Amino acid sequence: MKLQEDVIRMIFGLKVKQLRADKGISLTELATATGISVSYLNEIEKGKKHPKPSKVAVIADALGVTYDYLVSLQLSKRLQPVGELLHSNILSELPLEHFGLDMSRVLDLFATAPAKLSAFVNTLLEISRAFDLRVEQFYFSALRSYQELHDNYFDEIEVEAERFMEQHGLDIDVNPTFTQLAAILEQTYAVATNTHVIEEFAELGLLRSVLIPGMAPKLLLNPKLTDHQKAFAVAREIGFRYLNLQERPYTATWVKVKSFEEVLNNFKASYFAGALLLNQDRLVQDIQHFFALPTWQPQQLLHLMEKYNTSPETLLHRLTSLLPKFFGIDQLFFLRFHHEPATDSFFLTKELHLSGLHNPHASFLNEHYCRRWISLTLFEELKNPVLANTSLVGIQRSSYINSDNEYLVLALAQPAENRHGTVSIGLLINENLRNKIQFLDDTAIVIRKVNETCERCPAIDCLERSAPPVILEKKLWQEQVTQVLAKLGGKA
Repeated sequence: MKLQEDVIRMIFGLKVKQLRADKGISLTELATATGISVSYLNEIEKGKKHPKPSKVAVIADALGVTYDYLVSLQLSKRLQPVGELLHSNILSELPLEHFGLDMSRVLDLFATAPAKLSAFVNTLLEISRAFDLRVEQFYFSALRSYQELHDNYFDEIEVEAERFMEQHGLDIDVNPTFTQLAAILEQTYAVATNTHVIEEFAELGLLRSVLIPGMAPKLLLNPKLTDHQKAFAVAREIGFRYLNLQERPYTATWVKVKSFEEVLNNFKASYFAGALLLNQDRLVQDIQHFFALPTWQPQQLLHLMEKYNTSPETLLHRLTSLLPKFFGIDQLFFLRFHHEPATDSFFLTKELHLSGLHNPHASFLNEHYCRRWISLTLFEELKNPVLANTSLVGIQRSSYINSDNEYLVLALAQPAENRHGTVSIGLLINENLRNKIQFLDDTAIVIRKVNETCERCPAIDCLERSAPPVILEKKLWQEQVTQVLAKLGGKA
């Protein structure tokens, strides 16, 4: 209903603005003719205000149109594409306010060149349909852009996490435990935890947690979760309540995505949980000590996981927030891959890119990721039965073929019963990184030439190649044809 009210205001404002422009009337002149202030008329044209019927009649007279025409939802032929967009759900799905954009500015653009911009938006929609992009993928892409806009560091949530610790007498030098957090969740918010119900329903086996709301709410936890995963689930639930995040999912993992606000609030609650479990001041000091090591010592990463009783993903994802803020390392990426041992398929299931687009990237829908990345080579090590139930650490200096870009990639692998996972963080090697990480030039660190996907890679002799370079070959063919046509005086 609110959306419909917004549409009515916006269409009314567009009509007033177009009529005024067509008649060559300034806002000041219209204000004089109607007795309505310039500021209020400006709010009307931006779609923020809708005047009372008496004022609508005065505006209609001043613009030389009928009252009925001005209040109707019909637009002129020139603005018709804008009306179609307003009536669709496209603009409602765009989280403009989170990117500092005002709907009135967007409407100004559409009103200036409605046909061209509408065609552009429709083209984007057609592309999304062609690649089978779902609404939830759009929401998660928007969330990544929101994180990247803020370098994935949110000071206000960090402050709230520290305030929560103080209010509940938790020592910041000691990791909060699942037992402590579950007690706070029940005593403060009257939410009990339960680890038995989920296993009674096979359909819920893939979910980490489920909140059952009501007079006596319960947080159902999957009994297969480790202690640190249970602690994170409870901390996340506390985050929803402590930060007063109303629109939210009730399951983890996702079952159905309803809105961007829901996705954003889930991220905020998860960020709160990470800040609660991995205190920024303590972790920054530990990272400093880790970076100051003269040689690469993989066991130190495992030691950090043990010290904070956390998962590989939570630890590395927390680094994506702290490295830009406290170390100036803001050109980085985070990737999570999943792999089913019985197949040769690898799936990029989570990503974050700060300060530019780094690869691999999920846009390669049906391509084969370069098998030389440490994120993928660790899966081979997980096949060793001796390493069952063991977290693996990997490091690599990944240098792009035909490029000067090189990344230091730290990776952690965690075996699972049916689906293995690896998480990695890649740091662009530049002067700042060299000053920060003392073990960067350790000869124990493998240096490999990598690429994006096999389909785009010129390394024909690659032993790890999983597919022919069809996209690269097509590009080369196009260049050759263009050169020949140019010699003949033709054009491609």
